[in-house]
Amino acid sequence: MEPLIITCAPVGGEVMPDQTPHLPVTPQQLGKTAAAIRAAGASIIHVHCRNDDGSNTHDVARFAQAYGEIRSASDLIVQFSSGGAIGMSPQERSAPLSLKPEMATLTCGSVNFGDDIFENSFPIMRGILAAMKTYDIRPELEIFDKGHIANARRLAKEGVLSLPQHVDFVLGVPGGMEATVENLCQLVADLPPGCTWTVAGIGRMQLHLALVAIAMGGHVRVGLEDNLYYSKGELATNEALVARVARIAKEAGRPVATPEQARTILGLGAMRRPQGDAIGAA
Repeated sequence: MEPLIITCAPVGGEVMPDQTPHLPVTPQQLGKTAAAIRAAGASIIHVHCRNDDGSNTHDVARFAQAYGEIRSASDLIVQFSSGGAIGMSPQERSAPLSLKPEMATLTCGSVNFGDDIFENSFPIMRGILAAMKTYDIRPELEIFDKGHIANARRLAKEGVLSLPQHVDFVLGVPGGMEATVENLCQLVADLPPGCTWTVAGIGRMQLHLALVAIAMGGHVRVGLEDNLYYSKGELATNEALVARVARIAKEAGRPVATPEQARTILGLGAMRRPQGDAIGAA
């Protein structure tokens, strides 16, 4: 099997600082987190940004500061969220892409998200893909339900998305596809040829699905965005979640990818550095 790519999603758009003291809110905290998860075995950092009070933001200047801090602290692949938080406009969600990260997420369809709706109509998806093309950013396709794979095929047929791509199965969100081994196997079987894949299990299913992905030859996402706990009643840190997956993979005989190895597996170019004002933000 090829080396295991571990993505860490340390912040997200839903978890609040009063839920855990380990949430990295400021750009400086994100930089320290990047160094810690890199040492633990991560290859990719999935970036959301917060204001100092913990509220969500897609402010370009804030993302620039975070990008600068992360790059100063590590050689991780930097992947921006284009999902943001519920209620953000498509323009807000796309704005930080102007900073030219190596990767960014594209959620391939609308989905119920708890009591809310995470809207990703075809016009929204086409707009985000257009921004990614402008800034030469590799998409990661976020799949919350099986129909999202069909949506990706439709976008490819239209010519606005090329396949194969790297795919992230996000399983266990209330309103999305349940986090079961059977569902993961169905999704993997339905992937377009040549796609690589990661699984992000939500909550207690994070570890279960990580074990399955390691055995199946897929890749793994962990982090406080998806799961607050290391074990029942014990709050996690991002680096502890990464280190556990890295340790299990090594014991199973599967090496953990460095960021450079991950770039090769994913077909990315050389490591990017922040553009423009982000260079001085670090």
